[in-house]
Amino acid sequence: MAIVIPELLQASCRSTPEGRAWLTRLPQLIREAEDRWSLELGAPWDSPDVTASWVAPVRRSNGSQAVLKLGMPHFEAEHELEGLRFWSGSPTVHLLEGDEAANAMLLERCVPGTPLRTRPEVEQDEVLSEILPRMWRVPKPSTPFRHLSEMLDYWADETRAHSSTWPDAGMVTQGLRLFESLADSAPTEVLLATDLHAGNVLRAEREPWLAIDPKPFVGDPAYDATQHLFNCPTRMIGDPIETINRFADLLGLSRERVRLWTFARAAAEPRGEWDDFKWSLAHRLRP
Repeated sequence: MAIVIPELLQASCRSTPEGRAWLTRLPQLIREAEDRWSLELGAPWDSPDVTASWVAPVRRSNGSQAVLKLGMPHFEAEHELEGLRFWSGSPTVHLLEGDEAANAMLLERCVPGTPLRTRPEVEQDEVLSEILPRMWRVPKPSTPFRHLSEMLDYWADETRAHSSTWPDAGMVTQGLRLFESLADSAPTEVLLATDLHAGNVLRAEREPWLAIDPKPFVGDPAYDATQHLFNCPTRMIGDPIETINRFADLLGLSRERVRLWTFARAAAEPRGEWDDFKWSLAHRLRP
């Protein structure tokens, strides 16, 4: 079968030198994984949700189905493979095989694989509020996971590098300060998914829903509530406080810490355009 690289993935790769280099090597990496694990490749998934990795259904030599994933070099996703080993299929997909050097993973296939985002958002709240606490475990010191502050510092450096484009320096600065103060004041620290939303939870057979695509960092569980909230733009613009409070209560988290994390991300995350949903939300949530 000829190797097909989806157009959206190619476009994403071309945005950075590291991505372009990886894109050049990708066909060889796919073939090596195909041979190493004796796989029969299917056509890769091509959707707006798959822009930082090559992902395709495969059949193993024993006839079972799986998913082959090769990830583009990416700061936030550096320890995805180790995270899947840590969670060991509860409540994530199982890692069947892994190759750290190639950032290649052979994963459990979710059947039917329907994303949680196809369900009403109030149902999404409830499912995610069951999954996230199961992921919040304290890792041993020997694990490679980085502190959440490292990701926030990475973002802050990128945001400061484009300070000439800030529409409101006071509000962006307030968000940047909260990045630091919230990360330093967490009442408890656990391993976070950091990117868990309804598009990264799939209907499965082994459990009703399984999480995919974690980007693990150690830090405040209140941070982990924010990704889902940002994926509910209509409710967040309509009534952000009620939406935040409902989800925080389902998770058993501090409403105020979830609100502050949401504001900080909305105000200070790096972006190409500031006239967007997050910037409007920052105005609504500003302390």
